[in-house]
Amino acid sequence: MGIQLSQENASIVYAALAVDKELQPDKVQRQMTVSDGKLSVHFEAVEARFLRASLSALVDVLTLATKTLEEFGQKMAS
Repeated sequence: MGIQLSQENASIVYAALAVDKELQPDKVQRQMTVSDGKLSVHFEAVEARFLRASLSALVDVLTLATKTLEEFGQKMAS
């Protein structure tokens, strides 16, 4: 999964997501990288249901982080 942002925003979103560790690391593994403003996330899971739950949680936080940047990003930079 990947999302294209500015390099700065990708780094901010990465930092926001990185603090949320997987609740069951023995069942789901997540690796994230940022390169040229693209946040990439790679998942591996032992079962589809664990993958769905992990991806859903990540999308929720990702949505919140990007909406926060849209709303306050320019105001915070000023």
